[in-house]
Amino acid sequence: MKGTKHLGDLQLAILRVLWQHGEAPVAEVHEALRERALALTTIATMLRKMEDKGLVVHRENGRQFLYRAVVDPARVQQNLVGDLVGKLFDGDPLALVSHLLRAGEIDLDELDALRRQVAAAERQQRKERP
Repeated sequence: MKGTKHLGDLQLAILRVLWQHGEAPVAEVHEALRERALALTTIATMLRKMEDKGLVVHRENGRQFLYRAVVDPARVQQNLVGDLVGKLFDGDPLALVSHLLRAGEIDLDELDALRRQVAAAERQQRKERP
């Protein structure tokens, strides 16, 4: 989807609020992001810019605009991870996984889950091969 390749930190935070709430006015998004100490007008401006990029849409409810995300969280994750792998690991996803393993970023429970996911992916690929 248009605009999901290079999301800023604030844009991603706003999308998370909208994914969580489904639909929210500017004031509710502002309140959810209060730890950032941003002005309400900053959030409103960012939502308008995000709408221009095709990330969110709004509907009017009286004098209030209610915003909702129109991008899928899985699609955003895919784009951001792809960007990370491309920039830091020369497009090699195995290098990312190797880095996480070497750095001790994955605990035993996560390793077990990863093994199950790898086994499931192998089964799926074997089924899809002619």
